[in-house]
This record gives sequence, structure tokens and C-alpha cells, in this order.
Amino acid sequence: MEALLSVLKGHPGPAVLVCSLLFRVAHQLLQRLPVPTVVRQDAFRSWKWKNLSVSMVHSVLTGTWSMSLPHITLIPNYFFSPGYFVHDAGDIILTGHGRGSWEFLLHHAMVIWCFLYALYTQLYIAGALIALFVEVNSVTLHLRLMLKLANAQSSSMYHINKIVNLFTYVMFRLGTQFYLTWYIVHNYSWLDHGGYFLITMMMMNIMMVIYFYRLLRTDFFPRSKRKSRDMCVVVGACII
Repeated sequence: MEALLSVLKGHPGPAVLVCSLLFRVAHQLLQRLPVPTVVRQDAFRSWKWKNLSVSMVHSVLTGTWSMSLPHITLIPNYFFSPGYFVHDAGDIILTGHGRGSWEFLLHHAMVIWCFLYALYTQLYIAGALIALFVEVNSVTLHLRLMLKLANAQSSSMYHINKIVNLFTYVMFRLGTQFYLTWYIVHNYSWLDHGGYFLITMMMMNIMMVIYFYRLLRTDFFPRSKRKSRDMCVVVGACII
């Protein structure tokens, strides 16, 4: 384990690219799994389903690892996550969905840069690992979106998941974001490149609060079922 970590630390860029290729392989393998008919018959839904399937694999792995011991999470999370975000950004751009998912591309760019900074400098390792607690929420968030793509909003699974998703969003996503922001503000005077990380965290905080508002509006205070369904199809990110 230590020998592998040493090799990865010595070649962080290539290691991230290898992880990105592994997610591409996962993308191809996941296409062999059965897909709901309503998803298969629509080009956008079909692409989004495949994209979310890979995202679910990443979230399950990193979410589970982030909840385990630090020495177990260090290797997979540290290189798998930036590799996934590189793969996902490439998938969004190369499939022509960049314009509709520009906010996710912005998010990915900030995350990739932060991880690469930590990989090359070996600074903020603990912060990078703590940041991955948000992936616990990503599991329920991705499941929610996949159920919406399959038109399963009336199912009991969707109703149970939306409650669990609300809890994990507050606990693991907003809680993690705000804790890291507090830490940067509290220790700003001695942090290397503290200004950049503070601006990055503030931008992410704004995005997370906006997404939380959309989540509440759609799942708990819907204006109309038809409008929510139409907006899910139109918005490339399908976050609502």
C-alpha cells in the first residue's frame, strides 16, 4: 500500500489520467446493463442515464471510502476523484452538452484544480479528504435524478429517497462545504494561496445553496408536475 502511494505521489498527473481512463472503461461496461424503455427512447435521457451511472459508481466508492479510516481513503479518493471529474468534464463536452451543463463544468474545473494543487504540493490533504464527504449525498442525489429520468417520481423509492437525500444534502454536502469555508476563514492568515481557496469555496457555497433551493422547490414545493418534468428535460445538468 505504501509503495503504491509512493508511486502515485511521484506521478500525480499520469495517475489522474489513468483513473480517468478507468472511468471511461466503466462507462463502456455500464452500457451493457438494461435501461428503462422511457430512457432508451430519448437521446438526452439516454446520455444522462449513462453519465449518471458512472457518477453513481464514483459516488458509491468515494462516499464509502470517505466514511472509512484515513489510511484506507488516502489512495483511492485522492486520485480516483480528480480522475472522475476529468472524465465527466470530457464526457459533457465531447457529447455536445457543454452549454447546458456549464455550471457543472465550472464546478469540475474548480474541483480538479484544487485536487491537483493538493496532489502536486502535498498540502491540504486532510481538507481534500473531508471535501469528499459530499459524495455520500451524491449517491442519493444521483439515484433521485435517475428515478426522474425513468419517470418514477410517484414510486415509493423516490419518496423515501427524497427524504434521505434532503438529510444527506444538509449533513454531508452543506455541512462539509460550510465547515471547510469556516476553516479557511479562521486560518486564512497562514494558509498558502488562502485567497484562491476562499474564493473557490465561496463560489461553491453559492452553487450549493442554489441547488438546495431548486431541490426543495421541486421535491417539496412543486408548482406543477408538468413544469418540473419539462424543466428536468430542458436543463442539461438536470439538477432540479
